[in-house]
Amino acid sequence: MTKTKNFKKISSAVLSFVLIVAMALTVTCCGVQEDTPSNETKGEITEVGTGEKSFDFTVTDKDGNVKKFKVNTDAKTVGEALLELNLISGDDSGGSFYVKKVNGKTADYNKDKTYWAFYENGKYASKGVDTTEVKDGATYGFKVEK
Repeated sequence: MTKTKNFKKISSAVLSFVLIVAMALTVTCCGVQEDTPSNETKGEITEVGTGEKSFDFTVTDKDGNVKKFKVNTDAKTVGEALLELNLISGDDSGGSFYVKKVNGKTADYNKDKTYWAFYENGKYASKGVDTTEVKDGATYGFKVEK
């Protein structure tokens, strides 16, 4: 009877150990990722999308927080690329696309007189995001302004 009790204790301990190791391996090797496989964070730059062309994209919110992206795309316009990746949203009922939300942050002119200003290569863009053609290696950005 003592042998049976010891066997049960040892078997239980071994089984528990095996289960713990299996769970640890599952978590470390096959854990759930928040980003899609095409997204990769390198330092402070998040790489998103797939495609032949790429550009840098910077978002500066109303508190001055900066988020940087490397966007890979085959889209023709910057707006098309950013919409496909859900980095911007807005309204195009007025003839041109009016950006209301960038990277999940909203600028509301009616509420606090802020808006998303669009920049190309560090300068205020001369065209809207929906009509600016993607230039491989260029830098684009949105910044909340008043």
